[in-house]
Amino acid sequence: MFSCLVAPTGDVVRSAAYRGTRGSELFEQEVLKRLVRAKFVPAIQNHQPVIAVFYGTATFAVVNGKPRLRIFSNQQLEEVKKENDFIDPQPYVGPGSKFTGIHYPDTGTTVRLTGVVELALEVDAVGNLKNMRIVTEEPAYLGFGQAALSDFNGAKFIPAFRDGKPADSKVTTPVYYKPSGQ
Repeated sequence: MFSCLVAPTGDVVRSAAYRGTRGSELFEQEVLKRLVRAKFVPAIQNHQPVIAVFYGTATFAVVNGKPRLRIFSNQQLEEVKKENDFIDPQPYVGPGSKFTGIHYPDTGTTVRLTGVVELALEVDAVGNLKNMRIVTEEPAYLGFGQAALSDFNGAKFIPAFRDGKPADSKVTTPVYYKPSGQ
């Protein structure tokens, strides 16, 4: 799985890969290397290109002796397994959205840790956040969950798409907090 921050120009500003399967480190490195040079169609909101967070999943397998690479615009495991035509909602920075990105919290410790929060998001077909809750938070009790709720509070989204049409969605989205410099 990977995420990237996509500028209004379609250029990738920052990217990360995570949740790789055992032995997939070289594949993960290759995905990140390719994302540096990737060009996306910019996210559009109200007829204007905006900064967006893009979530994706890359899978590689050898099927019947032939390599098989698949890249999905979502991270919902059931959707990926079925290879459905589903695109996750994408939070954006811009007019109408209070989302300004991910902000590392004050954890109250001198040790800078990486934190991971899984948020369950309910987003309507117009891109409005209807509900959100913390599914998991690691490490617990250091403020990462509250930071994720704060970061996404008031966020607007490019809505999910199913079979090419905007759709209501209930998704689980990982939010990674890395100390600056990592």
